[in-house]
Amino acid sequence: MSSAESTSIKKDQRAPIPIGVLAALLVGAFAAGIAARFLGAALPVALAAIIAAMVPKEHGWGVRAPIGIMAGLLALFVVRLLPEAEAAATSTPFEGGHLLSWTIGLPMAGAVVVLLLPRAAERFQQMTTLVVMLGTFALALPLLRVPMGRGYHFYEDVTWLKDFGIHYRVAIDGVSLWLILLTVLITPIAAYASFESIPTRMKEWCFALLLLESAMLGTFLALDLFLFYVFWELMLIPMYVMIGVWGGSNRIRSAIKFFLYTMFGSVLMLGAILYLAYAYAQVSGGTPSFDYFELQRLMIPRHVQLWLWAAFTLAFVIKVPMFPVHTWLPDAHTEAPTAGSVILAAVMLKMGTYGYMRFSLGLFPEASTYLAANLAGVAVLGGIVYGALCAWKQEDVKRLIAYSSVAHLGYVMLGLFALTQASLEGSVLQMINHGISTGMLFLLFGVIYDRRHTRHIDEFGGLAKPMPVYATLFVIATLASVGLPSTNGFVGEFMVITGTYASNGIQAAGAAFGVILGAVYMLMVVQKMFFGPVTKKENARLSDLSAREIVSLAPLAMIIFVIGLFPNIFLSQIKGAATRIEDDVNARLEESPPPRFYEGPLKLTPPRPEAVAVESAPSEER
Repeated sequence: MSSAESTSIKKDQRAPIPIGVLAALLVGAFAAGIAARFLGAALPVALAAIIAAMVPKEHGWGVRAPIGIMAGLLALFVVRLLPEAEAAATSTPFEGGHLLSWTIGLPMAGAVVVLLLPRAAERFQQMTTLVVMLGTFALALPLLRVPMGRGYHFYEDVTWLKDFGIHYRVAIDGVSLWLILLTVLITPIAAYASFESIPTRMKEWCFALLLLESAMLGTFLALDLFLFYVFWELMLIPMYVMIGVWGGSNRIRSAIKFFLYTMFGSVLMLGAILYLAYAYAQVSGGTPSFDYFELQRLMIPRHVQLWLWAAFTLAFVIKVPMFPVHTWLPDAHTEAPTAGSVILAAVMLKMGTYGYMRFSLGLFPEASTYLAANLAGVAVLGGIVYGALCAWKQEDVKRLIAYSSVAHLGYVMLGLFALTQASLEGSVLQMINHGISTGMLFLLFGVIYDRRHTRHIDEFGGLAKPMPVYATLFVIATLASVGLPSTNGFVGEFMVITGTYASNGIQAAGAAFGVILGAVYMLMVVQKMFFGPVTKKENARLSDLSAREIVSLAPLAMIIFVIGLFPNIFLSQIKGAATRIEDDVNARLEESPPPRFYEGPLKLTPPRPEAVAVESAPSEER
């Protein structure tokens, strides 16, 4: 060892932390303690904004100010929504007005406005799109002020087609709350990140984004099955166009495959919806009804219920997707533009998991529990394990992330099939976690694809040297996807596995093995892409993240740690709805116990408590 190296080591050993830095930390901690005494809840907001504003000056205030604002809002979110703070609140939130309708309608109105703008005014089209999306985000924030509990809130019911029993009926509960907020968060981020990478037809692109956002929000909020189906089909059109017009070289084939798979399941579900509506008319002696609460009252013979459940569930598992109807997803992700992949992974795949939880479990509890154990086995072997093994063998980064979605959503479906309190709560939380971490991974890969125009893992290597900020954010998203403690992915997977263990230990062990496989293939891609020598000369000259890219990725990176460190903020809103779903299923099983369940004629059970509350007191907790 040289004398210079020896001297350096001795200096490091003598003063690992400089005295001045240590003194500054102590003074800062003392000052923060005094400030906390007087500022209270405002302190974390101020500190978060100051820390975020300490972004390196070379990025300018165009980056530092948005990050400061986002950090401050997230700190306010944590302070105001901790269960302790919520319990201390005394005022009753107002649930009147038409908040949900405005949330659905604003993006749709924005889409019409974009169509009327001059084609050449691309910057104005982009600004209009972002303003509308941020306005929708602001409209959705008051939903956080309402403790969700067991019931539904912000209920709206307007007769649409009276003779057919079709209503415009929307409401929100603890399951759909976070999916709505995920949608209004991810959509503007994806839109903002996409504007530099979409070379043509900006007007049509903005229109498709706004129409898609409106359709996704409507799907999560609809409690009339006909209205749900309208929104369900409506969101298919803009995504089909996004893949087919702005996708890669095989975009037409992938778009058609995506459309055919989804449409096949949707048509079967439509047939089942129509059967339910007219079966209700038969037993009630009146007009058909598509009301979710009224259709829950139908007691359907076992042999008929199995067919209806199969029609609904097939539509949902195609959208998830689950094995063996998952093959459209890797192709769609590979060919879709970056923003399309982000929205598809973060939001649209949740339509399948949400649909199963709301409609398959809600309308057909006997059939759902009868086949749950078999489907849980498919979720473990065909989803978690198979998806992880397929991802492990991929050389295309986008296909790897796509197969990782198959694996991660296998955990969501496993939790729904296990049907325990912990697994249901974990499933809903994992829907949000997957949307954040996988959406961030697709955004990050879009950054490097715009620079290199290749998806092959071997074309990268040593990227941490020319792109250190990019590498840091990619590692954060990877660790969240793997489920590292203190990141968002850990709590959801842990709750699903422990909840599943209460019903089936072997399936829980298989799910735990899938966590190991996930770590293997995700850390493998990080090692190949970022560490070691720079293997391609093109990579040595790559620029790090731009201002637009940093602003797009920063909120997702922050939310990863917010969910990981403060999961009770989310679980406290989910718990009541998860309890209601479990209680509803158990009540039906007690009324018509297995193995034969109900074998009599069609009949109606008494109205459910939450349905009565909706009709009698729409502004109270339901």
